Amino acid sequence: MSVREEYDSMAYGDAPESAAEALAWLVDQGDRFGQFINGTFGAPGAGFDAVNPANGEVLATLSAATQEDLDSAVSAAGKAQRKWAGLGGAGRARHLDALARVVANNARLCAVIEVLDTGRPIGAVRDHDVTQVERQFQHHASLARLIESELPGRAPLGVCAVILPSRMPLAVLARKLAPALAAGNSVIVKPSQWASLSALLFADLCRQAGLPKGVVNILTGDAAVGESLACHEGTDMVGFAGSLTAGRALRRATAGAGKVLSLEMDAADSFVVFDDADLDSAIEALAVSYESPHRLLVQESVAERFHQKLRNRMENLRIGDPLDRCTDIGAMANPAGRGRMADLIARAGGDLFVPTRPSPGGQYHRPALITGLAPADPAMHLDIRGPVAVAMSFRTPQEAVQLINNTGHAGAVSLWSETLSLVLDLAPRLAAGVVWINATGLTDAAAPQGGLREAGFGRDGGWDGLAHHTGTNGKPRPLPRIEPFASANGAAASAEAPGVTDATLFIAGRQVRPGGYCRNVHDKAGRILGQVAQAGTSDVGAAVGAAHNAADWSRRSGRDRARALLAMSHALTTRKDDLSHLINDLTGGRGGEKEVDTAIERLCSYAARADAIAARAPGVAMHGLAVAARAPVGVIGAICPDEAPLLGLVSVLAPILAMGNRAVLVASEAYPLVAPELSLIFECLQMPPGAVNLLTGSHADLAPAMARHMEIDALWCFSSSDLSAMIERESAEAMKRTWVNDGHARDWFGAEGEDPAFLDRASMIRTIWLPAGV
Repeated sequence: MSVREEYDSMAYGDAPESAAEALAWLVDQGDRFGQFINGTFGAPGAGFDAVNPANGEVLATLSAATQEDLDSAVSAAGKAQRKWAGLGGAGRARHLDALARVVANNARLCAVIEVLDTGRPIGAVRDHDVTQVERQFQHHASLARLIESELPGRAPLGVCAVILPSRMPLAVLARKLAPALAAGNSVIVKPSQWASLSALLFADLCRQAGLPKGVVNILTGDAAVGESLACHEGTDMVGFAGSLTAGRALRRATAGAGKVLSLEMDAADSFVVFDDADLDSAIEALAVSYESPHRLLVQESVAERFHQKLRNRMENLRIGDPLDRCTDIGAMANPAGRGRMADLIARAGGDLFVPTRPSPGGQYHRPALITGLAPADPAMHLDIRGPVAVAMSFRTPQEAVQLINNTGHAGAVSLWSETLSLVLDLAPRLAAGVVWINATGLTDAAAPQGGLREAGFGRDGGWDGLAHHTGTNGKPRPLPRIEPFASANGAAASAEAPGVTDATLFIAGRQVRPGGYCRNVHDKAGRILGQVAQAGTSDVGAAVGAAHNAADWSRRSGRDRARALLAMSHALTTRKDDLSHLINDLTGGRGGEKEVDTAIERLCSYAARADAIAARAPGVAMHGLAVAARAPVGVIGAICPDEAPLLGLVSVLAPILAMGNRAVLVASEAYPLVAPELSLIFECLQMPPGAVNLLTGSHADLAPAMARHMEIDALWCFSSSDLSAMIERESAEAMKRTWVNDGHARDWFGAEGEDPAFLDRASMIRTIWLPAGV
C-alpha cells in the first residue's frame, strides 16, 4: 500500500496491552478463590467461573459464599470496626494514604484485571477508572484527618455492606469504600457474579497496604448472596449499585430493619444539544462515552444535521478487543444486559441506525442510535443498558427541561450550548444530581453526586458523602404509642355536638371539606374540644396535586422563603395564649407555653438558615469550576409526631419550606386540633397556594396512600404508630426517599428537634460542572 493510500484510509493499527502480568497474578492465586474474610483468603469451595466476556475464556474459578461465610464475615467486620474506629481520623488516614499508594503502584495490573473481567476498553479503564480509585482514597484520607473537627458529634455507623455492579466495579468500589472507611466503618463487599476479579485484586492490595484484618472483607456469589448480606442483622448500612429491579427488591427486603441505605441505579445520562452548540465537540464527547447508554435531546432546528454527523461518527467507532488501546466499545460483562439492549432495539419505535461494521461476536453489541422517538415512547423511560442512544427533538429550552424532569430515570445531564447564560439558567431547574456544561462524564472524589427518583438516593463524594456514612452518638429511646383521649363514657367518639372549629383540611391555600368523615377530639377529662376531619386517599391526591402546582415556591429566593417563615413565627406570637391553652387541653399537661415559644424560635432559626445557605466550590482536579449547591427535593410528605402537636409539626415543616420544597403534612393523630388553628395562619401567608397542605386523620390509613403516590418525592414519618417498615416497603416502587423513626423517640425541644439532618433530608446536592479553557 502506497503512502497516499495509507493516508486516505487512516486505518488504526493494533495497540494491544499485555495481559501477561494479570494472568500471572491469577496463576499465583491458584486460579481459584475462596472468600476474603478477616484478612485472608479462605479455602475455595463450590462456585462458578469468572469468564472473559470478550472471548469466553475462563479466567478463574470463584466460590459461592455460604451462610457460614456471611456470618464469619459479619463477625470479623464487627470486631475489626471497633478497633478501626478507635484509631481516630489521623490513624485511618495513614492507612488510606498507604492504600492509595499501593493502588498507584499497581495501576496497570488493576486496569488489565478490570478489562479482562468486564470487557470495558482499556483506555477508559486506565485513564479514568483507576485514576479515580487512587484519587478517592487520597481525598478521603484528607477528610479523615479533619473529621473530628468538621463533623463533631458524629460516629461511624458500624458494618457497611457494599454490593457492586458488573459495570465499572473497581471505580464504584472505591467510591463506596473510601468514605465508609474514612468515617470509621468496616466493610463487606459483594461484587457482581459477572465481574468479581477486580474486587478480589483489591483485597490483595489491602493486604499489601497493611490494612488491619477484618476492616475489608470480600464475599463472592450470586444476587441471593448480596440480598442475604444486606438483610443480615449485623450490617448497619447498605450501599448498592446496580439495576433498578434489583434496587427495588433490596429496598423491600430491608424495609423496617433500621439500616441506612445508599442506592445507585443504572440510569442513562441525558445529552441535550441546543441549536447554538458546537456540534462537532458534542459529537466527539458523545462518541467517547458511547459505551454507556444516553437519552439524546436535540433542538429541532439542528436535529437532522446532528443525527447525520453522529451516524457518520458511529461508523468509525472501533469495536473489538478491550485490551487494544484503539478500541472504543468493548464487550458487555452481564449477558442479561446485552439481551435487554437487543430487546429494547427490537421493541422501540422510531428509526434505528446500526453501523455496518460487523460485531466480533460473543458478548459484544454494535452501537445503536434510535431517532424520531416521542416523549411517551417506552424507550425514553426504560432502564436501558449498553452502547445505545435513544433520541428525540425539542423546540424550546423550556420544553427540554420538561422532557428531562418527566423522566423517572433522572441520571446526570449534559448541556451543550455556546450561550452560557442559557445553560446556567436551565441547570438549577433540572431534576438531576449532576449537570455538565459543554462536557460529559466529569467526576471527582471531592464533588458530591447522587441520584433522584428512580436513579436512586444517597450521596457520594466530599463531606456530604462522608457524612452519609456517619450517625449520631447515643442510644435511641423507644417511642410509646400515643392514643387520643376517649370520651367521658369510654367511647372513642361521642355523639355530642362538636365545638366551634370547622372540620376542614387545608389544601391549595384554602380550607376544604374532607372526602371522608369527622371525629370528635376530647380532653383528658373526656370533654369534647372540637371535631377534626378524617382525610382519605382522595384528599391525599388533591393535596399532592396542589403541591405540584405550587412549583413557583421552589424558584423563590432564600430571602423570600425566610420572610414567609418569619411571618409564620409572628402569627404564632400573636396567638400564643390561645395556642398554649389549646395544647394544654389537648395533651392534659402544662407545657403549652414552652411548646409555642420553642416553635416560634425554631421558625426564626430556619428563616435564618434559608437566607444564609450558599453554594460552594469543591476543589476538583479540573481546569474550571464545579459548584455544589443544595436544591429542593420537590414534594415532601410528612407524618408529624404525635407527642408535640405544634412543635413537632413546625420542626418538620420549617426545613421543608426553608429548602424550597412543597409540603403535604399529616398532623398529630392524638392531638389534631392544632391543625385547624394553623390553617388560619397559613391562609394569610404570602405563599403560592399548595406550598403547604395540611391533613388530619389516621396515620395508619394515610401513610400507605402517601408511600405509594408516585408524585411524592420524599416521605418522612415521626408517628408513634408502627409505620416504618410499611412506608419503606411501599415506597420502593417509586424509589421514594424515606426518613422514618423506626419506633425511636426524638426530643423535639432539644437539639434533636433541630438536627442538621432535617436540612440534609429536605435537600439534594446538585453539582454543576463548568470546564474552562480551549
